[in-house]
Amino acid sequence: MTLYKKGVFALALLLGFLGAGQAEAQELLTLEDAVKIALERNYNIKLSANDTEIAKNNVSRGNAGMLPAVTGTITNNNTLQNSSQTRADGQVNEVNWGRGSTLNYGVGLTWTVFDGFAMFARYEQLQELQKLGEANLQQAVLTTVGDVMGTYFELTQQQAQLQAYDTAIVISRLRVETARNRFEIGKAARLELLNAQVDFNTDTTNLLRQKNLYRNTQIRLNQIMARDVNATFRVTDNFDIDGNLTLGQLSNQAQEQNPSVKAAILNRRIAELQADQVRAARLPTVNLNTGYNFNRNRSALGFSTLSTGNGLNYGASASVNIFNGFNQRRNEQNASIQVQSAQLQIEQVNQEISAQLAAAYQTYLTNLTLVRLEENNRRIARQNLDITLEKYRLGSITTVEVRDAQLNYVNATVRYSNAQYQAKLGEIGLREIAGNLTL
Repeated sequence: MTLYKKGVFALALLLGFLGAGQAEAQELLTLEDAVKIALERNYNIKLSANDTEIAKNNVSRGNAGMLPAVTGTITNNNTLQNSSQTRADGQVNEVNWGRGSTLNYGVGLTWTVFDGFAMFARYEQLQELQKLGEANLQQAVLTTVGDVMGTYFELTQQQAQLQAYDTAIVISRLRVETARNRFEIGKAARLELLNAQVDFNTDTTNLLRQKNLYRNTQIRLNQIMARDVNATFRVTDNFDIDGNLTLGQLSNQAQEQNPSVKAAILNRRIAELQADQVRAARLPTVNLNTGYNFNRNRSALGFSTLSTGNGLNYGASASVNIFNGFNQRRNEQNASIQVQSAQLQIEQVNQEISAQLAAAYQTYLTNLTLVRLEENNRRIARQNLDITLEKYRLGSITTVEVRDAQLNYVNATVRYSNAQYQAKLGEIGLREIAGNLTL
């Protein structure tokens, strides 16, 4: 065995820990940086933030109908007409294309001082709608952060698998070189060389496919972060799984922090306030009004060719619904049903969250067990590969056995990274349901 071949053996073992040199040269994107970029740039968060800002702007006494409305008006009409007037003494006055004009302008104020307390219910409803917008924004943030974290650790999983395929490539290249040397000196048949070349090509294909999958996942994470989709980077190798989550603690957090629960409770309150506004229609509405008006009328013919006037007006009006075809009763019944539906939605959301937590927590526990199992399998497969490669170096083992050990190690590494990824996904999902998704 030459020094070159011994160096290849050492490199094969080293790549299992270090990964490809190209990946190492890329910029390291930490999870904290990825989440920070997404929170600043993600379009869903920005759109939800705009909706929340609109709901905040809508909370005003004027929008609730508590403040008076002031309107200014001006009207200016002009006429050209032929006029004829016969007086009582028989005198006839005629004007051809006589000009006339009417000018009116003024300022009026109308103020609803009582509408059955509907304006107060409307103002509180606007406040609840603002809170609903904030809950929707929180949901958008949670969903986006969950997507970032899930995609990030998907890259971590794929990166680990790339390292395994890199190791397989180095070993397969060594087998091809060894088989070629053995064939050239007459110690091996061409079949051994052909088999080694086929395995090398197979491993190369697997590596290329894995690189393609890794690149596509990079593009997807860039899209979530709303940055250049062609940016390349590498991620950390550490999953850092929290294995101490408890179902009881998660359930309590979900009742207090889950945005869907908050939204359901707010929707019930909004429905109750809407019912108050409907019932307010049974009570009278009282308006105050005042204003200033000026008018001027000019005519070419008549007893008065010019008249003007100006002054203040003020007054009050009241109205009450006595009968409107039983529509008031129907509207109140429908509003009451809406309140009942909102309460049912609260119960439905609570049940859905309980079911999601129970199922996700069971899967989370199973994945934690699988992580420990696959970690042990990977360690055994690594030891087996080291021993097999040493025996292959000494010439005391067949190429078939080398290939088996090689595939066992790759498959064990893939299963281990998958188990870690699924366990981390379970943790992220549980924290997202609980409304407590932290780094």
